[in-house]
Amino acid sequence: MLFFTIWLVTLIGSLYLFQKVSGSLSILRPNLVSIVYYYSLLISSFIGSLLIVLKLDHHYMINRLHDDNFRVIGFFLICYIMVAMPLAMLVVSKLLGFNAQQEFNDYLKKPVVETETGKKEFFYLFSTLAMICLLAVAYTMLKLDKIPILAMFTGSEDLGKLRIEASRNFAGNTLFRNIFAIGFTPVLSLIAYIYFEKTKKLRWTILFGALFIASIVILTYDLQKAPIMFYFIMLILIRIYIGKTVLSWTKVAMLGSLSVGLLIVMYVFIQGVTNPSSFLSYQSGPIARLILAQIAPFYLHLDLFGEIQPFLSGRSLPNFLVSMYDMEHVRSARVVMEHYFPERVEEGIAGVLNTLYAGEAYANFGYNGIILGTLYVGFFIQVLYIGFIRLPKHPVIIVLFIFFTVNIPRVVVGGFADFLFNPFWIMIVCLFGGLLLFIRLKKDFEAYITLAKNKNKLH
Repeated sequence: MLFFTIWLVTLIGSLYLFQKVSGSLSILRPNLVSIVYYYSLLISSFIGSLLIVLKLDHHYMINRLHDDNFRVIGFFLICYIMVAMPLAMLVVSKLLGFNAQQEFNDYLKKPVVETETGKKEFFYLFSTLAMICLLAVAYTMLKLDKIPILAMFTGSEDLGKLRIEASRNFAGNTLFRNIFAIGFTPVLSLIAYIYFEKTKKLRWTILFGALFIASIVILTYDLQKAPIMFYFIMLILIRIYIGKTVLSWTKVAMLGSLSVGLLIVMYVFIQGVTNPSSFLSYQSGPIARLILAQIAPFYLHLDLFGEIQPFLSGRSLPNFLVSMYDMEHVRSARVVMEHYFPERVEEGIAGVLNTLYAGEAYANFGYNGIILGTLYVGFFIQVLYIGFIRLPKHPVIIVLFIFFTVNIPRVVVGGFADFLFNPFWIMIVCLFGGLLLFIRLKKDFEAYITLAKNKNKLH
């Protein structure tokens, strides 16, 4: 009863704080902060922490704990995160004079601007980049011995091994695949979609169609379930932010039903789950994946590092930083997998045990990593959120906002190092920011030349 009371009080306090810093926690008006709250913290972390501390989880990962005391320690740490993160966000909001509710409401009402400015130059540059991405998708498919999603229909392959092979043992250039095929293609398709909606021009229709098909292919070829779901979430958010869709509870129920149906189909065909009780049990299947499988590795991090294995002391930080100190880069999620599930690693069907960012922060810096890391993550998310809300609603900027709105919550339950340095985030902001800057400078230069010519004529 004590743990439930603490959990409930924390939930109420956290709900109040996140409401103040987000501007809206309504399901019908999603935003970066509300998705972090609902998906990354409440569903993926907080609910499971109560089941674990009450020993009601019966989860195969938690059963591998060497010390059951970490059930309690982990519970209190997650309660701290639920309150400390929005408090850090609140401090940022006060410092920057951010009125969350008013500014978020104003943002939703803003019109989309500059879909025609520098239209020829932008389209040519955009089309060139799109062609590179389409070639990258084709290159990725050609470099695979077997494409997992095609093998799924034959039923003659070990899909688990094929998934690992496709992602970890890719025969081609991994950087080219990760950046242009997996990274840029979905983002470009979203930008093309806004231009298609706003201009209704044939060229944007064709470009969006090609990029959309390529995005579906690259996000599903290795049988991962999450990427394609998040891609469609981004499309829905795009429609909301450009004023094409207003969510209602009926629409949310329909979208939820479609998502559940898709998940069931994927579990049946990919993982061979056919027992109906597996889908309804919170200990297995999709529900367990949401409320337990994402947070359970956090407890394994607490159990492993500091006692059984020494802290990594920064070796999970970005590779370029680690290499400066002549250290080997190590992912804590991989170390945990190798320690607790060596048999899966031996069979070649194991990847990493990603979890709440606090797991990687603890693995490297102990409890101080969780305490200070939570404050840093809160500051980081809120500064990003405020920055995008205050920027103009240009198609490129909208898509960057949506990209971070969906990817930040995934990183919150993926690792801590990405919040310190994420090369792809920097690359995508520099690329599209540079593209907009180039078009703007070209426009200003042309205006200056025209003005100069007019002055000469007058003289």
